[in-house]
Amino acid sequence: MNAEFMQAFEQLGKEKGIASEVLFDAIEAALISAYKRNFGLAQNVRVSLDRITGEIHVFARKNIAEVIEDERLEIQLSEAKKIDSNYEVGDVIEIEVTPKNFGRIAAQTAKQVVVQRIREAERGIIYEEFSNRESDILTGIVQRIEQKNVFIDLGKAEAILAPSEQIPFEQYKHGDRVKSYIIEVKKTTKGPQILVSRTHPGLLKRLFELEVPEIHDGIVEIKSVAREPGMRSKIAVYSRDEDIDPVGSCVGHKGMRVQTIVDELKGEKIDIVKWNADPVKYIANSLSPAKVLSVEVNEIEKVSKVIVPDYQLSLAIGKEGQNARLAAKLTGWKIDIKSESQAAQEMDEITSEV
Repeated sequence: MNAEFMQAFEQLGKEKGIASEVLFDAIEAALISAYKRNFGLAQNVRVSLDRITGEIHVFARKNIAEVIEDERLEIQLSEAKKIDSNYEVGDVIEIEVTPKNFGRIAAQTAKQVVVQRIREAERGIIYEEFSNRESDILTGIVQRIEQKNVFIDLGKAEAILAPSEQIPFEQYKHGDRVKSYIIEVKKTTKGPQILVSRTHPGLLKRLFELEVPEIHDGIVEIKSVAREPGMRSKIAVYSRDEDIDPVGSCVGHKGMRVQTIVDELKGEKIDIVKWNADPVKYIANSLSPAKVLSVEVNEIEKVSKVIVPDYQLSLAIGKEGQNARLAAKLTGWKIDIKSESQAAQEMDEITSEV
């Protein structure tokens, strides 16, 4: 290998973010393997690669001994003293054994090592870039669908949207642009494996951060998210500025902000409720759009009893209990909902028993 060859390797390393010394050390290690494979499997050798000229020298390393058991690994003291009289038993001597045609093998090996190291470095860079973006949102293009797994092209890498992370009944086709949430980035021998989700509550949170400047700026905060993907979601929001309505900020003018997110989630209904440190008010808000008459809470057991007007009972519970279920997820409280007449009847029964 000549000087131009070495300069090209060094320049390529800089472009790909690989330290030149790391690259040259890897080439030397590969050349040792190449020498052993082609010229002497059992020999103990060292390869020296000149960083400037590209000259390669191979040295056989032998232990100096009085009695030789293996000529490939040992040399007699008398022979070693012919080279240098200062050698003693136990020292290691290096004898150059560079083959005449080793340059061609070396060049080919060096190219293979550089290509491999560049691939590894690029995979490492991509892994670092995406592992730092876990719990973030990204946009990609549907590349293909295999066994219900959707593969999304992210430009530098490819993400996998597994069936369990897909919104029920959502259809994907080649060329679709989709937003997804990074749930995990794994390091594999073939490069980083990026797992994404369309069902994770974090996706909803990130979409609001993108769409609502007040959330992005930290004025409005999303305190909690509860989601049944593709069907309905609830988010609880709080404003650090009393003059800014957190719910209104998220809804936007004529509902445009929230509608953009609903469209992205293919029609998923979103209830935006006001968070409150007082669990009574918070639980009442969480059952929106139903109106609540009263809330009783048991702080120790995190259980609440909610009374609503008779005509609001079905709305408070929701279809198949969805509204009540989401409210419980959102607040972290068990919620028992009764209508006004049910509560009165229970009270009458208790009174009659007494």
